[in-house]
Formats: sequence, C-alpha cells, structure tokens
Amino acid sequence: MATQEGHLTTTLLTSILAVVLGSLQIGYHTGNVNAPAKIIEEFFNRTWRDRHNQSMPDHSLTLLWSLSVSIKDFGALLGSLGVKYVADSYGRRNSILIVNCLSVVGACLMSASKASKSFEVLILGRLVFGLFCGLVMSLNPLYIQEVSPTNLRGAFATLNQVSFASGILVGMVAGLETVLGTEHYWATMLSLSLIPALAQYLVLPFCPESPRYLLINRGEESKAETALLRLRGSADKVFAELKEMKEEAAHTQSGVTIHEFFKRRSYKQPIIIVFVVNLGSQLSGFNAIINYSTRMFQATFDQAKYLTLGVGAVNVTFTLVAFFLMERAGRRKLLLTGFISIAVCNLLMTIVDSVLHLVPELRSLQVLLVFCLISAYELGPGPISWFIAAELFDQPGRPIAMAFTSMLNWGGKFVLALLFPPLLKMCGVYVYLLFMAVALLAFIFTWIRLPETKGRTFDDIAEEFRGAEGIPLHSKAGFNTFT
Repeated sequence: MATQEGHLTTTLLTSILAVVLGSLQIGYHTGNVNAPAKIIEEFFNRTWRDRHNQSMPDHSLTLLWSLSVSIKDFGALLGSLGVKYVADSYGRRNSILIVNCLSVVGACLMSASKASKSFEVLILGRLVFGLFCGLVMSLNPLYIQEVSPTNLRGAFATLNQVSFASGILVGMVAGLETVLGTEHYWATMLSLSLIPALAQYLVLPFCPESPRYLLINRGEESKAETALLRLRGSADKVFAELKEMKEEAAHTQSGVTIHEFFKRRSYKQPIIIVFVVNLGSQLSGFNAIINYSTRMFQATFDQAKYLTLGVGAVNVTFTLVAFFLMERAGRRKLLLTGFISIAVCNLLMTIVDSVLHLVPELRSLQVLLVFCLISAYELGPGPISWFIAAELFDQPGRPIAMAFTSMLNWGGKFVLALLFPPLLKMCGVYVYLLFMAVALLAFIFTWIRLPETKGRTFDDIAEEFRGAEGIPLHSKAGFNTFT
C-alpha cells in the first residue's frame, strides 16, 4: 500500500489556518443568535409597530423569528448546489476567496438591519450568509484534503470542525447580555464575523492552489510541482507525490457530470456510505438535543446561560480530541465509537426523562448525558461526516461528492429543525428512541461497509471501488475489522 509520509511546513499550516477562518465565521453566526433572541424579536416588533401602528401578533412574531433562524440552513442547501461549478471552474483556493464575499455581504446586511429599521434586511443577510455556508463547508475539506500529506490528511480536515465549534463558542459568549447581546450592541455583534473574513482575504491569496487540481484537472504539471514544493519543502517528497497523482490521473476521466456521478458503478458504494454516515450524524439527535438543551437548562437551572456555554466548551474540547486521535485511531473506529455512544446516550436520556418527575435529583444526570452525547458526536460523526466523501471519491467525482455531503448535512439540520417540535409533542421523551435507532443503523452499516482510509492514498482508496458493485467484506489489508 503506497503512502506519502509528510511533515508540517509553515506554508501548509498557514494555508489550512487561512481556509478554516471560513468555518469560524459559520460557527459564530450559529452560536450568536440564541441568547439575544428576545432583544432581536423586540426589534422586529418595534419595526412592525412603527410601520403599522400596532404590535405584531405573537404567532406571526414567532414565525418570523423561526424564518430568520432557519433561512440560513435553507440558503446553505441552495449554496451546496454550486460547489462543483466553482471548485472545478476557479480552483479550490480561488473558489474559497470568491465565496467569502458572500460572508462579507451577509454580515454587512445583518448588521445594517438595525440602522435601516428593516427586519427584511436581517433575513436577507442570513440567506446570503447561508449560501456562503453551503459552499464553504464543502470547499474547505476539499482544499484541505488535497493539499495535505496522506499521514496528516484526516487530522487537518478535522481542524475545519474545530474552527466551526470554536466559532459557536465565541458566538455564544458574544451573544451574552453582559457582552454584546444587548439592545444597543446586537447589530455590532452580528458584524464581528467581518474580522476573520477580511483576515482570510489578507492571507489566503498568498497560499498555493491545490496541486491535485492543477495537475489532474488543469494538466499544469509545472504549476502543480511548484505548489507542491511550497507545501512540502522537500524535492524528494514532491517527486513521489507527483508520481502518485499521475497514477490517479491515469485511472480517471477528465470530468464527471452529475448524471454520470450517480450512474457510475464504482461510485455506487461510496455514495451509499456518504448518505448513511451523513444522515446518521444529522438525524441521531445531536442538533435537536443542542437546541432543546437550552430550554431544558432554563427549566431546571437558574444559570442556564452558563450551562449553555458549557455545551459550547465541550463541543470545542472534543473536536480537539478528535483532531489528535484522527490519525492514531482512524476514521472507522472513531465513527463506530461515536455512533454507539450516541445510541447509548439517547437510550439513557429516554430513561432519565421518563422518571425525572419522580426523581428531580436526576436533572444533573440529564445535563451530563447531554454533554456526553455532544462529546460522542464530535469525537467521530461530527467532523468525519464532513470530509469522508473527499477520501472515498477520485478527483473527478470529489467536488460533486462534497456538494452531496453539504446537501445531506444542511438538509438534515433543516428537516430536523422542522420535525423535532411535532415529534417531541407526539412521542414525548420517547423521541430519543428514534434517534437511538438511527445511530444504531449507522453503526451497523459503518461496521459492515466503511473501509478504513487512514494512511491510504486517494488512488488506493478509489481502487477498492473501481469496477466493482460493492466492497469486499474482507480485504488483504484487513480494513473492515473494528480492531
């Protein structure tokens, strides 16, 4: 099995840190809207009152706020449709720079809503920012995977999730009423994502384009060699990696249409794997419990906002744990551990919530289970679901696979946000059993079908699927075992 060992260079680290500034912005606008929700709702109401000389009905205000929050996910769904076009037309690095302007425009619109006395401007800003989310959360792993050496590829891809989780925590802190979540400063709070957006414009243009894109997509070997030399810092490593890229290019077509992507036999199993891993991650209860935990904390604890900050801190901590474990334990083992742990947490949540009215002292255990579920999610399913498609597909199929990943992730969030309240009303605490079932199904499928990709070249992984309907349950590398 051919692998390219690599070490960290300044150019490589700078390139990756510059790229993940995008996911930091997304995390920030995910975490900053919850705490000042009442203040922004009052802005909506006041704007309506100034226009119509009457307050907005409560149900209309609730609906408008729900639209304001969820339209980001809808925008992300739309944005994901453009991943293949921009990634193949403009390159990986340049695409990230181009779509970053959507973040700048979105943040400016959101922060200008107060001065313009228009809640429509705020909603439009979140929609534009959502387009940015759908594009950049696919483009980032695509670029990171293609510039990273094989032995560091998974760990560096996890940094995208670390940055996202860090952004959520920063957003939670900024949204507190003791910081910027006040009537006077909430518009300023919404503009702070401009700082990492502008920092990306200052740094990323000086980072190299993906050598794989230059060689395989554009056929520009000399530019690919120059970019690779900057990233690796050693001519010997460049020669070996260029050879591996040329071998991959020899096995691949020049391009793949969306229709060909879903019809090609060698893509059938990777598509199913990506589908199950991503929906398993999104529909196993993490997002619903994150949203529900704030209300749950408010119902049982006086200092609920600080417990919510604890959720953000646990989120960051375990993405960092995943970063350090990714190249040691491998993707497969972390996914299996994460899914089975999520299933157990959902089962225990059902039991604890069922008896909470009889034993109120169990509320602390309830909070601990929320923290445990977040830890399990960020240990494997959270970060891996975003980048596993980039490892399972060859160069022509990779951009469409990342667009597919983005649609599944954002679509899963959007669907769960719509379905969770009625499901909770219908099933009560037993809704967690549905999440447990999804996590168990994802665990079983991952156990049977997902090959380990740690330490393997893109071409080696693609060879497992090339010309075959399925994955052999036992290979010479023994990758389909848990140990």
